[in-house]
Amino acid sequence: MGQPVTVIEKPSSVSGVVRFETNRPLTGMGHEIYRSADDVLADRPADLVARTLFEAGGVESVHVNGNVITVSVSGGSSGLKERLEELFIYYREGVEVVMPEGFGD
Repeated sequence: MGQPVTVIEKPSSVSGVVRFETNRPLTGMGHEIYRSADDVLADRPADLVARTLFEAGGVESVHVNGNVITVSVSGGSSGLKERLEELFIYYREGVEVVMPEGFGD
């Protein structure tokens, strides 16, 4: 279960910037800018994206607008695409799914 997200990584003409496009919007019509992990204050989809990318290390800033994520990196983008693809998948192979008591009765 969870929501698999398709992510396409696209290079930028600006050195140190990489762009990711997803198959679903993450912000609606607005956009969010995170200049550091300290700017992530909530748990909305864009906040989760930014938090996940900053935790990877080497990320200087994150901008999320609709389905486009623009990331300024200092050490390359290795592994960031995979983190985004797995972000909204909650039940992974080998993880026991706990059903609430009385579910399905």
